[in-house]
Amino acid sequence: YPSPCHPAAPPEHIKEPLAYMRKAQGSWEKRILKSLNSMCTELNIPLAQKRPVNEQKELLNKWNEMGTDEPDLRLFRPVYAPKDFLEVLMNLRNPNYENGEQPSFRNHLGLIQVPLKVKDIPELKEDFSELGLNLGQLGIDDSAQVPPEFFENEHVHVGQKVLAEQDSAAAQQYVRQGCPTALRADLWALILNISNQPEDILYYEQLKSNVIQHNLLVDSLIYKDVKLTASNDDYYFVFEDYLYQVLLCFSRDTSILEHFTYSSATPPKSYIQGKLGVEEYAVFYPPNGMINYNSFILSVAPLCFLYHEPSKLYQIFREMYVRFFFRLHSISSHPSGIVSLCLLFETLLQTHLPQLFYHLREIGAQPLRISFKWMVRAFSGYLATDQLLLLWDRILGYNSLEILAVLAAAVFAFRAVNLMEVTSLAAAEAVLADLSTLKVMPLLQIFLFATVT
Repeated sequence: YPSPCHPAAPPEHIKEPLAYMRKAQGSWEKRILKSLNSMCTELNIPLAQKRPVNEQKELLNKWNEMGTDEPDLRLFRPVYAPKDFLEVLMNLRNPNYENGEQPSFRNHLGLIQVPLKVKDIPELKEDFSELGLNLGQLGIDDSAQVPPEFFENEHVHVGQKVLAEQDSAAAQQYVRQGCPTALRADLWALILNISNQPEDILYYEQLKSNVIQHNLLVDSLIYKDVKLTASNDDYYFVFEDYLYQVLLCFSRDTSILEHFTYSSATPPKSYIQGKLGVEEYAVFYPPNGMINYNSFILSVAPLCFLYHEPSKLYQIFREMYVRFFFRLHSISSHPSGIVSLCLLFETLLQTHLPQLFYHLREIGAQPLRISFKWMVRAFSGYLATDQLLLLWDRILGYNSLEILAVLAAAVFAFRAVNLMEVTSLAAAEAVLADLSTLKVMPLLQIFLFATVT
């Protein structure tokens, strides 16, 4: 939820207090809309249309096997990719801040050039104190003092008590040390206040009937994203049908519009034909106010391992999105926003691995160019699934995305020796191409608590 602010503050200040951030977000949205509209014009396809009755019946019959469909999507292109978004963030400037050409102690050597307050290692240690070296963690295989099974058995026992009490705050505190696999689905649902009541199931069914009745242009973008991303992924290809169901329903869900009261973004509007600019003929498009970007499905796919009932899977994903993931795709000054995460990542590297940072910068391999795609996708698609879920435990536990920037810096620290020998961006990317063997928790602990400050 947004932090409380002065009662006289105008609504846009609640969304984003910095005017230059609001302006940048506005022009980024215009660019996305232009891309969508030009595709609409080129392909001569309406933004939305009612499906013919026979098509509705056909879709209803194959609702659980949509992956068998092979529509021709060659002409559809993603509205934007992470590298386009990074270019926009790199050009952000605060007009009130003197950032002259002359190098000074104030100059930040990274790609992000906005003066936001980010945490240093001592502050992060305090915030993430439950990750300390002297505390048990799920996801650490070789604890020296305590045999892992002792901690694990005790931790599972405590987790069962937390679930029995149905205490959301206790669950949030508990998952900071990791979730036992058998309890994770229930604990996350408790933290996110998802109970899957009959009315929730009914709401999901209404969204499904909206999908069946109307065809949206963005549906083709969802199809293409699933085909390009999940169908070729060793972990996620089995969930192809779930992904279609969840994302098609998500695009129709108007309850998601509520998060725009505290997001710096504004939902795009479409006008009924011939009534352009007449407000009473305006509708939000898509109905949830959010145009999908390339690889958006990666924020849903890991949840398919935990939830096998479509309506519950849907609710968990929607709540994860409106609490956390929307911040990775909008320009804001929020500490969990993507701009702050990029700046935190660069500051940690610059402060604690200055030689590595300088070396990569000199050879034209700015570290953020490599790590941006990890953070913007919350590491989904990069880490092994068991490790990714341990990382997302901590996002829920700390109610913050800052851990993404810390992990990105920790990965560079872990591969520092190899990175010091590379001579190009391509070589640096090759060193960091495969993160699937990494163990998240030891990396985070060593970086946070064994770094000399």
